[in-house]
Amino acid sequence: MHTGKSYTLPEFLFWTRRTIYVLVVLAIVPVALYQLAGVQWIVIPWGVVFLLGATVALSAGFKNVQTYNRMQEAQQVWASIASASRIWGTMCRGLVDDRAQARALMLRHLAWLTALRHEMRHAKAWENLGKAHNAEYRRHYNIPERENTLQSDLARLLEPGEAAQVLTARNKALQASLLQGQAVQELVGTGALAAGAAAELYRVNRELLGLQGRSELIKNVPYPRQHAFINSLFVWILCALLPFGMIGEFERLNDVVDGWAKGNMVWFCIPLTLLITWMYTSLDQVGESTENPFEGGANDVPISRICEEVEVDMREMLGETGLPPPLRAVGNIAV
Repeated sequence: MHTGKSYTLPEFLFWTRRTIYVLVVLAIVPVALYQLAGVQWIVIPWGVVFLLGATVALSAGFKNVQTYNRMQEAQQVWASIASASRIWGTMCRGLVDDRAQARALMLRHLAWLTALRHEMRHAKAWENLGKAHNAEYRRHYNIPERENTLQSDLARLLEPGEAAQVLTARNKALQASLLQGQAVQELVGTGALAAGAAAELYRVNRELLGLQGRSELIKNVPYPRQHAFINSLFVWILCALLPFGMIGEFERLNDVVDGWAKGNMVWFCIPLTLLITWMYTSLDQVGESTENPFEGGANDVPISRICEEVEVDMREMLGETGLPPPLRAVGNIAV
């Protein structure tokens, strides 16, 4: 997630420059054919291009709204996870008299968070972080789940036996939650926790499992591939045809100008075409970068930062001091 005031224009141009190179070629070739080679039959009626442009604008708008809604839902889910985690911590601290047992419950919850965030960072075939423009930008910041293994992160939170159970499970976060439920049941059995208090802890744990399911749904179900494909296809068809429609419009301007510009107005088609097509491709690229809010991109939900803040809050509830400083937003990017 970008935490600065905004992206700068040079940053955005750098991010989209590979597309710009292609658009420059698409803008120059038709004009050169028309003006230099005398191939004048390539002109397309402006009405055709206008109709296509309107269709692409609607398609691009639909895609960006839908991908933004996915991002918003992901933010809401993880805000709810953070809130429920703090509730879990305060309940453990207040309902469990034994400090060591309360600490174990809270660390086990942090293990659940750790397993979940590592699951959210697993690469999927449809994700875009590996594309050249995103991979290049990712060099400006680090993704903790790519730097550290789940095994090393769990080692500081769980006993070796419990850590091994989590690591061997298919759904590691679910296994951590199961261990949590067993621990609560054991506390009730030994009389260290009242049945009513245990019911409240089970309620919060059930809520957390529901939020895990919503997060996994967003992660494991991509933005519909048919919509993503057709939108990008329409954008590039427009980019290819737009200069052929613009040529006729600029050719007519030769009748109303004098001097050096007369007969050369068609060349002005190139920068204007480049600007318009860059706007459409940039909208498509921004929508694409918002499709998958957990892959670790510069615009994704900062789940690593959220988990770190929850851990600091819980450790402060336990009275621990000397906590590590919060993760810094490198290059204004919080992950």
